[in-house]
Amino acid sequence: MIKLLIVDDEPLVQVGIKSMLNWKDYGLEVCAAAFNGKQALELIKQHSPQIVITDIKMPTMDGLKLIKTCQEIYGKFPLFIILTSYEEFPFIKEAVKYGIIDYLIKLELTADILEQTIKKALNIVREYEHTVPADAKTHIHNFYEKFFISLLHNLFESESQFWLQAKDLKLNFTAKSYIVSFCSITISDSESMEQARLIKLYYSTIQMLREIIAKYIPCYLSSLDLKHFCIIFCIDNDNNKCSRQRITEALQSAFSMVHNYFNVTIRSCVGNICFTPLAISDSYQEARQLKSYCREDNPIVFYEDFCSSNGNFGKNTFHMGLFKEALLKAFEEFDPEILMNTLTEIIHLFKMHPAKYLQAIDATSNILHLAISLLPEGEKTVAEIFKGYPDGYQSIYKQVNTEQVIKWMELLRDGLYETLKSKHKTYKNLILTNVKSYIDQHIEEKLPLNDTAALFGINPNYLSLQFKKTFDIGFTDYITQKKISRAKMLMISEDLKIYEIADRLGFESAFYFSKVFKKIEGCSPREYLQSKL
Repeated sequence: MIKLLIVDDEPLVQVGIKSMLNWKDYGLEVCAAAFNGKQALELIKQHSPQIVITDIKMPTMDGLKLIKTCQEIYGKFPLFIILTSYEEFPFIKEAVKYGIIDYLIKLELTADILEQTIKKALNIVREYEHTVPADAKTHIHNFYEKFFISLLHNLFESESQFWLQAKDLKLNFTAKSYIVSFCSITISDSESMEQARLIKLYYSTIQMLREIIAKYIPCYLSSLDLKHFCIIFCIDNDNNKCSRQRITEALQSAFSMVHNYFNVTIRSCVGNICFTPLAISDSYQEARQLKSYCREDNPIVFYEDFCSSNGNFGKNTFHMGLFKEALLKAFEEFDPEILMNTLTEIIHLFKMHPAKYLQAIDATSNILHLAISLLPEGEKTVAEIFKGYPDGYQSIYKQVNTEQVIKWMELLRDGLYETLKSKHKTYKNLILTNVKSYIDQHIEEKLPLNDTAALFGINPNYLSLQFKKTFDIGFTDYITQKKISRAKMLMISEDLKIYEIADRLGFESAFYFSKVFKKIEGCSPREYLQSKL
């Protein structure tokens, strides 16, 4: 059911709107009501409503500030309907810039007027849902996991790329500090379980942990493989001692509950505090180095306890940052040769330092997580490579020396090479299809080549070249054609002026929009509208 939030500082107005329509008849649920914009922001975060009816003038945070903040954080949704009085038309003009659905004058508001506006909003919501492909949820989930793998391994090409992807995924990184916990799950009787049941149990555990820990501290929880996951704690202060106490309490409570419910055991290694999102990778790598110190009698360990007593702790012979660009290019462009050469070089390093077993296994599992998250159907691909092992790709954690790790890594390298070599064109077409789908879903926004490429973590020149080759139309030309198609629909279905449509679709001016429209359609927007009417 579609959710509606009502925001007004007058209780009588809230009650009046709630009772004006039978919301269930429209497939709507009034999920909550707020008295100001600040309270509304919290409720939007909690309930994710698709439609918000809000007053313009309110204490603490007004309606305009609420709309602007939501669009910066969440993008297209929620859709906004403005409540206003006669004297507030200057505010309405400002609100129109943010693409509101409509404005309703309180003194003139009737059930019929409200119904017309709600139907307009519902059409937009349902149209959007109709344009999303059937596998969109899977794609969004993969995009989400890929984002966190890039964050944990510091794979973003720039800070702006990070913020673009975070905004598109509606992820909030405005906390004062961050701490990463690297966790492992041990499932009792896992060897006798069917794989399907094992996977279901793993993800059920993850979901419960996500819900419990979030009650203590805001966090993001991301899967790595079917044995490991990480938690990024978003801390609202920079007091490390206080943060450590809260994290310990949250983890102990969550781990105890999932153990009682699912009979699984979880251990957690916690990195140091960091103060910017792009430093989260440092906390993650610190946490990973504690794996061998985390035991049954000590299931939660903190990096600061070890680095303060051991000056050499934390030095890693296999610095994966040296291979960052090559690995990223290999996985982005599905290039088998670059992948083969890079992984061969890493294996050579392992052979030069046979005593560094723990560091070798850590570097190898990092590459494993990259392959699972960055390749289409990554988990399935890696599972197929290691189908001959009793524990599948989880067997990496049972290799007891560097020589065995090297053999495991060689099998991964050769398997990935053959996969990329045989599926290079398929994978390339898949990423381009996802880009095209993204354009279709966000056609009312500005879609610069550089920003779109950054969202998908690929090179702009590569995207432009491959888009043209695959779809026989240039990237910019495709966007222009889709915008004009959308404009034609808006002209017929909504009572909008030409300049409002131009602004809504991101054209720099109504004049430029008309020029582009005529070039594609052979007539001006006004002539087109007259012919249809």
